[in-house]
Amino acid sequence: MDKNEKANVKVDLDRYRIKPGSKVNLGDRTTDDGDGLVDKAAARKAFEAARASVVDMQEKLYAEGEQSVLLVLQAMDTAGKDSTIRKITEGINPQGCHVYSFKVPSVNELARDFLWRVHNQVPRKGHIGIFNRSHYEDVLVVRVKQFAPVELIEKRYDHINAFERLLVDHGTRVVKVMLHVSKEYQLTRLRRRLERPEKQWKFNPGDLKERARWDDYMSAYELMLERCSTAHAPWYVVPAEKRWYRNLLVSRILVETMQEMNPQMPDLSYDPADYPPESLE
Repeated sequence: MDKNEKANVKVDLDRYRIKPGSKVNLGDRTTDDGDGLVDKAAARKAFEAARASVVDMQEKLYAEGEQSVLLVLQAMDTAGKDSTIRKITEGINPQGCHVYSFKVPSVNELARDFLWRVHNQVPRKGHIGIFNRSHYEDVLVVRVKQFAPVELIEKRYDHINAFERLLVDHGTRVVKVMLHVSKEYQLTRLRRRLERPEKQWKFNPGDLKERARWDDYMSAYELMLERCSTAHAPWYVVPAEKRWYRNLLVSRILVETMQEMNPQMPDLSYDPADYPPESLE
């Protein structure tokens, strides 16, 4: 297999896209899929090609200054949100990429509607924005822990869809990825954090309480996917236990999204022929 063949590894993104209005059963969706790929070296080569495409298109996006991309990542603990972000953003000009992680809301944020703090972090035109957790926490954690009345949470799905429609109408493409892992895989990763001194800082005893509510979280995720995967802001459920395949899928999703946006270098306001390099002082 030559370099070009390795870069052209085929993946079927439609397998992982949630069609609007469809029913979702996460138990029926694999968490360690490799789409039949057995040559990990080829997949990694394809990932590097996809990442290079993202870097190239991000430069055009930044220069054009007319559109932006928002990538939303949601997952259970240990699914690899941080490492996914590190991998897919490698080489991107940091001036044109903004990563934001939504933590427990502050008192000031709780005094306002749940989207107030989110809207302020939406990427400006010309930028790629990545949410490490997002506004979807307010229909996931908030639902599971009953931090708000069910009647209000039910309305939030429509609020979110309208919010994302607003973003798209104003030039921000929204694409959303759930990194899907099994409960057994999470246990393996939690144990590994404790076994490796350099990873122990990542272990949080509170994660065990969340783990005990696994089934409740899966139900909340299924509702989220069913209610909020739209034509203008689709959800993808990406199997995340094979990290090389996870990285390839997420990077390909970004590539496909940006290709549809087709950012272009802006027209020049001058003729380069009027400024030959040798004439500059």
